Amino acid sequence: MKKENTPAYTVINTVCKLKKSEKIIIVANPETADMAQDLYAASLECGAEPTLLFQPAKKAMDAAEPAVINALKSEPDVFLSISFMKLGKDPEAAANPYTTDDGQKFDHIFDYLLNGKKTMRAVWTPGLTQNMFDRTVNIDYALLAERCNQLGKKFENAVSATVTSPAGTNLTVPLENRKALFDNGDFSKPGSGGNIPAGEVFISPVVGNPLQDGTGCNGTIVYDGSMTFGDGDSIISTPINVTVKNGFVTSVKGKQEAKRLLNTIQEAENKAVKMEKEGKLPKGQGEIYKRNARNIGELGIGLNPSAIISGNMLEDEKAFKTCHFAIGQNYDGDAPSLIHLDGVVKNPTIVIHYKDGSSFTALENGELKI
Repeated sequence: MKKENTPAYTVINTVCKLKKSEKIIIVANPETADMAQDLYAASLECGAEPTLLFQPAKKAMDAAEPAVINALKSEPDVFLSISFMKLGKDPEAAANPYTTDDGQKFDHIFDYLLNGKKTMRAVWTPGLTQNMFDRTVNIDYALLAERCNQLGKKFENAVSATVTSPAGTNLTVPLENRKALFDNGDFSKPGSGGNIPAGEVFISPVVGNPLQDGTGCNGTIVYDGSMTFGDGDSIISTPINVTVKNGFVTSVKGKQEAKRLLNTIQEAENKAVKMEKEGKLPKGQGEIYKRNARNIGELGIGLNPSAIISGNMLEDEKAFKTCHFAIGQNYDGDAPSLIHLDGVVKNPTIVIHYKDGSSFTALENGELKI
């Protein structure tokens, strides 16, 4: 294979458009060493200044190694988290959040540099495997960008969306004044970033009020594809039935996978309260983080033609004919949580509703309608 056709070359030159003399930091785990080293070599070839660090694989609520956080403090131009699971949390920023001039608060230096200061561009790959890297990276990024743009425009001026599925999902999702975000594989400008494999449009629902009826998402989600749990991702053998009221999960029913999901949510709730008592979260934030462990934080639509449902959420949420809902933290910064648990719904119908009473069917039984 010619080097310009390798996944590593594509990530460095097509996705990130790395430039000569730019500083790039690559953080990996022993499990992702080969991919990280290929990315390091591709960075050197284009004249950049790469640094490669290894840390142990991190679970959802583990902290990143201090050396990784300190590396981020050097404010690189590009940051690649080539993770077997997660990058890891930033305990220092959780206790004393970074604050931008306009008052936005960030509990991780990664988010502060990417979304706050917008001085860095980034790629993050929680769960990346060599097989997935080889299969899903070399796609038509121009076509992906066009699909993302078209679908993203359909969310402009939306007030809500209705999501249904053959398995029983029936959820109303409030979207007024929310903006769709793209994981379109173009991470060439400061402040841009996303997953590899790329390929989704996603949006954060309006955060509900647990004490006020009719706010937030309402209805039922039936996860029947795959799910992220505190101890990893899995294909779902028995659907997980989640009831949502006023934006928050009120019940989780099913079999073994439902128990795993509920245990992960409860662990995040309990840990949030504990962290505040230990001074690891600012006063008053423990209850907020606890509440948002049940928040519906994302509606996403998969757009990568090479992705399949494999039991690895990094790929699963990009698969065609699927959507995904996340439980926990959102992308608009108004629902902080210790978790962000994605779950896949197969063959959804998604109807977007507008202020003038009109609507647009974005997916019908999983088929994209743009």
